[in-house]
Amino acid sequence: MGEDKMNGVGETARWTAAARARESARPDRLFDDPYASLLAGPEGAELLRHFHTSRASDEGNPFLPIRTRWFDDTIGKGLAAGLVQVVGLGAGLDTRAYRLAWPVGTTVYEVDQPTVLSYKLAVLDTADAVPQCDLRTVPVDLGDDWDAALAAAGHDPQVPTLWFTEGVLFYLPEKLAGDVVRRAAKLSAPGSRLCVDLIGTGIYRFPYMKSFLRKLEDASSPWRFGTDDPGSFLSDNGWTVDVVTEPGRPGAEYGRWSSAANPANLPDLPRSYLVAGHV
Repeated sequence: MGEDKMNGVGETARWTAAARARESARPDRLFDDPYASLLAGPEGAELLRHFHTSRASDEGNPFLPIRTRWFDDTIGKGLAAGLVQVVGLGAGLDTRAYRLAWPVGTTVYEVDQPTVLSYKLAVLDTADAVPQCDLRTVPVDLGDDWDAALAAAGHDPQVPTLWFTEGVLFYLPEKLAGDVVRRAAKLSAPGSRLCVDLIGTGIYRFPYMKSFLRKLEDASSPWRFGTDDPGSFLSDNGWTVDVVTEPGRPGAEYGRWSSAANPANLPDLPRSYLVAGHV
């Protein structure tokens, strides 16, 4: 089962899978991922404990379940608008192809490191998991020619695309993060949509985040890129911005995070942004 070992950023996918498993076990869960625990494995549960920040609640950082639910909802809006070509950039151990209800005729492309995708497919095969769409994996690193690999898998740039990249861009150098988003725009017919999450630069300065960031460095998966102007990041790279929000703001609270937790008028707080746009 997944003989190739995942390293660095790929291995952190088990951490987020463990967070999805923990959320799925709650009676008031924001989503249900029946495969998350299996994908996380015992290593994922250990990583979840390891990266637990000192001031987080026992249930962990509420941002992770909010983020997953926001992406679910935003993807759902794109599907409702008629988009049936979907690309997950840096898809990791995401299981949306298996757990969401996709309209008939939807094709989902998952782009990520070969070791990550092979591990996921091997684990899900043991659970007899069946994709609820036409799932096409694209095993290529985002630092390589992923657009060519995506085209070879059947992506049609003349058909509007719904792109999503969750928990990915801040692991990339700023230039590469911008290049990924810009290349997606170039491959997008009018009517295409994109949703991403970004971190603010205050995360790097806030005292209690230092230990967490050191752990990421030690795990060879440092956060490399943050921005305090997430809207401009999208617009500078070919997208018209529709939504810029944060956990606790309208449309991204889900009863888990009050807007008072991150006052907008206080600089240098650790901020996580949820951003959507179109071409």
